[in-house]
Amino acid sequence: MAETYRLHYFPESGNSYKIAQMLTLCDQPFKLVWTDFAGRITWSEEWRRKFNPMGEIPVLEEGGRQLTQTGPILLYLAEKFNLLTGGEESRYEVLRWLFWDNQKMSGYMATYRFIRTFSEGPDPAVLAFFRRRIDDFLGILEARLRDQPFVVGVNVTIADISMCAYLSYPEDEIGYDLGRSYPHVRAWLDRHAALPGWRSPYDLLPGQRLKRFDGDAGSFRPTRA
Repeated sequence: MAETYRLHYFPESGNSYKIAQMLTLCDQPFKLVWTDFAGRITWSEEWRRKFNPMGEIPVLEEGGRQLTQTGPILLYLAEKFNLLTGGEESRYEVLRWLFWDNQKMSGYMATYRFIRTFSEGPDPAVLAFFRRRIDDFLGILEARLRDQPFVVGVNVTIADISMCAYLSYPEDEIGYDLGRSYPHVRAWLDRHAALPGWRSPYDLLPGQRLKRFDGDAGSFRPTRA
């Protein structure tokens, strides 16, 4: 019998989506535990004591264990389900791109998208700064995918699962028409969508959504995602 996991998440969390997609593609059942991120529950002493002292989502419960930090969780699951194949050089490349994504692609896109779409009155100068960095990262990814279907060759890896997550949200949220500006990245995302069991972020992670700001009044502006 397959082990049942519990994933603490909120729908807009690309990091939660990474773990949910990984479990789905590995055909592993899991239960979703919606987390009131907008209500700052992850800031409370009780929540941090019970689930994650770092105060971050996602948290993946496996039996009596609570796993946190998306990169290590993906690596743990890949090793558990024998998905890290191809030898030492292949493993190195997977880790190289996984860590690059955590620090660069996902890190900047998550912040840019949150400020742009889910914060009231974002500073144009701040958005422009993030946009310049993201354009650089997307250019690197575009060049990488020009001659190969996935980031580390012909097969999908946890580097792909990690890197595609925030780019898989609706384009009106991320603010990019990827098909026009980065066609190889768009084709790569389409290859992901063709994988057996693949599901889009809001299909895989339902539940109460964060308030979107379109110039209306509001005050929700947390600093962690």
